[in-house]
Amino acid sequence: MASDYVIELIAKRIAGDIVWSSNIGLSMKKWREMFGISQSELARVLGISQTVIADYERGRRQPGSAFVKKFVQGLIEIDERRGFKVISELSKSFTLNFPFIMDMRDFETPICFDELTIAVDGIPLNSTINLKKIYGYVVVDSLTAITALSGMEFYQFLSLVFNRVIVFTKVTSGRSPIIALKISPVKPDVVVLHKPLKMDPLSIDLADKEGINIIVSTKRNEEELIKSLRTLVHSKSL
Repeated sequence: MASDYVIELIAKRIAGDIVWSSNIGLSMKKWREMFGISQSELARVLGISQTVIADYERGRRQPGSAFVKKFVQGLIEIDERRGFKVISELSKSFTLNFPFIMDMRDFETPICFDELTIAVDGIPLNSTINLKKIYGYVVVDSLTAITALSGMEFYQFLSLVFNRVIVFTKVTSGRSPIIALKISPVKPDVVVLHKPLKMDPLSIDLADKEGINIIVSTKRNEEELIKSLRTLVHSKSL
């Protein structure tokens, strides 16, 4: 089964491809056919007539952003019923196959450090300067990441963390994640460590030197942590 964050990223890419196309109707048709879905089947899922979809694909109507989103959601809903066959292949071609990522979301509006700390039942361990707004999060299974990532894949993964907080689960002391980030040219402003067994003082010292703020989350388990982070997705803070 495809991860929620992978589905969301693919949906955004498909919607972006449609909107960016010089011929929106043909792009919609291309994606519908790529998913192997007929106009009539998609129309049933969307609750509209087949002729409406035909009109969009032939350029007789111009869809707004709301309909494009609904159109893409319809494709994904049908693919889900079929076992995510197309989504699974697209995740490979989009290089989104990071099995160690447990969840990843962008916030509709950026949040501040204090909001994040409260959401994860957090304890700040240090405080560096130049705290920026936080635009999203990535939750990472640290044990799987350490064993699965090659050097090139690690840098590819770090391209996802720009202006996002990295949340590491299954942490022992925090040393490995912080050392890995120390040698990286791309560093997050904030790192959340979920229930480390014992914090390594060296981790805190390295984080201070690299300008990384560390928060220890005391959430009972990973499920509660992710559920709480998702409540921030639609935050109205500015």
